[in-house]
Amino acid sequence: MTTPQKLSTSHFSVRPLSTAIALALAALAPLAQAQSLLELYESARAFDATYQSAKLQYDANLARADQAKAGILPTAGLGAGVSRTAFVNTSPPIDRSFNSQNATLSVTQPLYRPGNWATYEQGFKQVELARAQLESAEQDLIVRTSQAYFDVLAAQDTLTFVQAQKAAVNEQLAFAKRNFEVGTSTITDSREAQARYDLVLAQEIAAENDLRVKKIALDQLVGKAESAPKGLLAPVNLPPLLPADANAWVQQSEAVHPSIRQAQSGLDIAELEVKKAEAGHKPTLDASASYNVTNNPSGSATSTSTASTRVNTGSVGLLLNVPLFAGFATQNRVRETLSLKDKARSDLEGARRAVAQSTRTAYFGVLSGQGQVKALEAAELSSQSALDANKLGYQVGVRINIDVLNAQSQLFQTKRDLAQARYNVLLGGLRLRQASGSLRPEDLQQINGLLVR
Repeated sequence: MTTPQKLSTSHFSVRPLSTAIALALAALAPLAQAQSLLELYESARAFDATYQSAKLQYDANLARADQAKAGILPTAGLGAGVSRTAFVNTSPPIDRSFNSQNATLSVTQPLYRPGNWATYEQGFKQVELARAQLESAEQDLIVRTSQAYFDVLAAQDTLTFVQAQKAAVNEQLAFAKRNFEVGTSTITDSREAQARYDLVLAQEIAAENDLRVKKIALDQLVGKAESAPKGLLAPVNLPPLLPADANAWVQQSEAVHPSIRQAQSGLDIAELEVKKAEAGHKPTLDASASYNVTNNPSGSATSTSTASTRVNTGSVGLLLNVPLFAGFATQNRVRETLSLKDKARSDLEGARRAVAQSTRTAYFGVLSGQGQVKALEAAELSSQSALDANKLGYQVGVRINIDVLNAQSQLFQTKRDLAQARYNVLLGGLRLRQASGSLRPEDLQQINGLLVR
């Protein structure tokens, strides 16, 4: 049996991991100019079909709300007509035809219409509702863009670490083959290294395809071909979570969250709908005015003369309408709107509870993510130390090749998990702001400051 000999470090030349990763990143670097998260969000804002649909719906809702003003504003109409009449009389005998021309201008101004005023007030609430819906769509776009952005970065990191691991395993395979040739190790070391190398090749193929799919999703969202997101700085200091109190985030959501504001607007609209239904019992009063001009250029039927006549008539008046009985339609309509108002109030309470729960969940999710980042940072240092120790042990014969391969896999897995955890913390911060209703495009500036320049 051959006694393992101590090998010099010159025979075991392993490229530093940082250098291998840097080379892999350089190979992945796109030729196009890299874009920041805020830049890609602006592109998505102008291209994404879902957001554009919400924006157009908002414009339509504004126009619909403006229609409510018509019920309290005056209405005016102009009518005109021309007719020709054949007149035949037997005694005395008259047989002739004549023309008649008339025009009427009428104006009506509602004076007392409670239902119309309730509809007018509903228009303001519908504007608030539409604005909250648009803000919700904007926040959703921010999160969707950020998710796609970090998905690409995570896929790039996975491919980078797999390629770096492949390079390290390849060197370990070559080292094991040399040792076997000189008789300092068994064929088992070479076969273990070959098996691990083949496994890494399969992982590389999967990582390349995953990156390709994630890039397609981002390109589809932002409307750019071959979009290239900027990566995080290394090292990176993640921003702290402020305020560091879940209750503060929940209290903040009460006033600004789009879902709560939508539900509140729905309740206000339902209360005004009750007033509209109750107005069915009340009288209405309108002021009206009209001016009519009738011209008979060849006489009229009331006169035997063929001389031209012109009649001008003006009128001003009030029109009072008092409802007496409508087959119980008004009473049943009131009952319906009262039930719908109670439903809207229940929906508002449900929205508040859902927002509070999602806000707390998002808050503790960020805290957990921050803890995972710290733990993985420590694990990365420990994994690097373990790899160095296994390499040294393999050189002196107290460790076998599989120990080194396992230590390498653990290190690269830890690096990948750490990168993903950092992305999750940044994305979790945005989701927390979305859950509390305070997410704005300006919040992306803070993440932009953590990206490579």
